[in-house]
Amino acid sequence: MREHAVVISGGGPTGLMLAGELALAGVDVAIVERRENQEIVGSRAGGLSSRTLEVLDQRGIVERFLAEGQVAQVTGFAVTRLDISDFPTRHNYGLALRQKHIERILSGWVGELPVAIYRGRELTGFVQDETGVTLELSNGSSLRAGYLVGCDGGRSLVRKIAGIAFPGWDATTSNILAEAEMEEEPPLGVHRTALGMHAFGREDYEIRDGKVVFASEGPINVMVTERTAGGAAEPTLDDLRQALIAACGNDYGIHGLKWISRFTDMSRQAEVYRKGRVLLAGDAAHVHSPVGGQGLNTGVQDAVNLGWKLAQVVEGMSPEALLDTYHAERHPVAARVLRTTMAQVALQRTDDRTEALREIVLELLGLEAARKTIAGEMSGLAIRYDLGEGHPLLGRRMPDLDLATADGSIRVFALLRDARPVLLNLAAAGSLDIAPWSGRVRLVHASYGGSWELPVLGAVAAPSAVLIRPDGYVAWVGEGTQDGLHDAMTTWFGSPG
Repeated sequence: MREHAVVISGGGPTGLMLAGELALAGVDVAIVERRENQEIVGSRAGGLSSRTLEVLDQRGIVERFLAEGQVAQVTGFAVTRLDISDFPTRHNYGLALRQKHIERILSGWVGELPVAIYRGRELTGFVQDETGVTLELSNGSSLRAGYLVGCDGGRSLVRKIAGIAFPGWDATTSNILAEAEMEEEPPLGVHRTALGMHAFGREDYEIRDGKVVFASEGPINVMVTERTAGGAAEPTLDDLRQALIAACGNDYGIHGLKWISRFTDMSRQAEVYRKGRVLLAGDAAHVHSPVGGQGLNTGVQDAVNLGWKLAQVVEGMSPEALLDTYHAERHPVAARVLRTTMAQVALQRTDDRTEALREIVLELLGLEAARKTIAGEMSGLAIRYDLGEGHPLLGRRMPDLDLATADGSIRVFALLRDARPVLLNLAAAGSLDIAPWSGRVRLVHASYGGSWELPVLGAVAAPSAVLIRPDGYVAWVGEGTQDGLHDAMTTWFGSPG
């Protein structure tokens, strides 16, 4: 029986990101993935949010994604695009990039790290005990892990076997997605009818002046709302024809189906993200409508929040209680995502009352404060973890400042490449004492003369020091003294010595 410190069930974006985070921390990690390779059939997520791009920048790999995607103002809320070009971040935009490319690039990065991947196998069962988890795989083999993380999607077997409840709301709408040939050219783009939303496009496209311009040739990607929600079986070509006729009055001679699938607005969230030595991340922990494009991004950010914490527990630096902060911080974030997606689905309805509501929402989003607030939420830049009262930076993402050090200029995000915590001292050298943690936390003496600005909040007072967690969030802020520093170090990075 092979043994690993951590086994991840599922090698999608969340599982890959988590494996990378654990590997950077020196943890023996493995992925169990049912696919033989990283190829995806069908349409999944279509892009990366501003905060996710920052996360990838913190690990030094964002350029790999930027080189293949299309930068655009793609942040939005149901009825309107929200411009974030004035937000204080190097990535004040979204990136249009299909999930198949996101996974391929992430897989390439993980392939450079010491991560074992068991492909062509599925988890079929597991039993956890006081010291670990024994996993049974579809090929009859077994694995032993200190911890198991379910990154295995909305129908997560890990969640079900662990007995974690998945409360929420049943579907009210259902959509068919497909790629096929059409005898007639459909009207490309997104359309709304009394039945709901439908759209036609092609695999290749460009974004010009904020508008999507599709290629003139190739198979058609279709999305169409069905008359009723709740279909359990896989949709068929005939189901798609009937849905097109109902929505458009024409099936456009659709044929040559390449793939077909269905998605709904079912919204559910795991009651707890951890049960003993079993944890959940990504769609295994939360599912919702894809409107707003937050699913993949929320999952990747789950992984970055969990990775360093799990690594410290595995390495014996921190007690298991640190893992409870993963649920405490990420569960409210996903709960809010469920609320925003449900609201956006409601605004897609086409009755007169919803049209009136949509007009009011459009007016409100035209106000600067409302635009910034909602855009900050949809982009992920305004997330704040509740770490108590204090400086506005506390619990928020650390800005990627250009720092001056004795060795030259360096960006804050460059200090986070190896996923280790950083204490940034902006006061006199030697004014902070962290000797008991010197082997765990990197102390950097630097200066910064510019203004401190946060998305949505705006300008904030300059701190004298900042303790930055490996996920890029601020765990402590110095305001002229080191009061509270040692408590914060113990909380997040273990007891001294």
